[in-house]
Formats: sequence, C-alpha cells, structure tokens
Amino acid sequence: MATSERIGVYPGTFDPITRGHADIIRRGAKLVDRLIIGVTTNPSKNPMFTPHERMEMVRREVAALGVANVEVVGFNALLMKFAEKQGASVIVRGLRAVADFEYEYQMAGMNQQLNARIETVFLMADVCLQPIASKLVKEIALFGGDITNFVSPQVREDVVARVEKLGRLGEY
Repeated sequence: MATSERIGVYPGTFDPITRGHADIIRRGAKLVDRLIIGVTTNPSKNPMFTPHERMEMVRREVAALGVANVEVVGFNALLMKFAEKQGASVIVRGLRAVADFEYEYQMAGMNQQLNARIETVFLMADVCLQPIASKLVKEIALFGGDITNFVSPQVREDVVARVEKLGRLGEY
C-alpha cells in the first residue's frame, strides 16, 4: 500500500519572524513530511518589511533551525486556495492566548466550510514564548526598546536597521 506525502501549511505575515514562529515551525515540521511556510500579505497589519524581505528573513531563519523538510513560499490569495494548490492536508496555526483561540477557532470553522478535507492543527506556543507577537516586537523597536529576547540576532539587526531608516516614534 502506497503512502502519500503529508503536507502542511503554516501561514502568516511573519513581519518579523519571531522566536515564537520559529518554535511553531520546528514543532510543526515534526507533524508532516513537508511543511510549507506561506508568507502572505495583510495590509491591515501595516507591514514593516516588504513581502520579499519577509520571505528572505523566514528562509534565513528556517535554514538556521536546520529543519530539512520546510520550504518558504509567498502567497497573496485565500488560504484554502493556496493550501489546495500546495497539496496540503493540514493547516498549522500557533496559539498564544485565549484571544488567539477565539479568532483561530472562527477561521478554522470558515476554512472547514471552504474545504473540509484540510484539517487545522493548533500548536500552543512554548510558555516562555507565549507573549511574543510581531506587532509588539515592532512597537517595542519603534520606541527604542530592546527586542533581543523576542527574535534571533539577525532578525534583531534587520528590525533595528529598519527602525533607523523609518525613525523612532518617540523619546522619553
């Protein structure tokens, strides 16, 4: 009996990719034969980095993790259409808090209506990583705070360089 490859998609804006994202990537890669990191656009999130910059950042971070079964693909489409095109049977989503669960639960229900053959799997972020959110990382950096504990050293350099280009939001 032939077995088919189990493909998962972990979608997100990854603006920037955090230690929390890396944790979900590392753990999600163990659940599937191939994990596709879908880097998408979400204009409502006011991105700091372009889609191309985010894809390169995620590729670099994935290479540093040393997980061989992960690839990075950009997309700007309905998630379920992207997942179908990739041949995915699983959507991997990270959860940090109850607020995440409520949103993700609703999205999983809508996605199931669009394609019931693709399951959504939720992974709880590691306890020490639960407070980390890209939005907060950007906000801390824009106000001159230290983001060392939230992102890799290279991502920190990327964010600091971008903040220097954009200018800080305030001084105390």
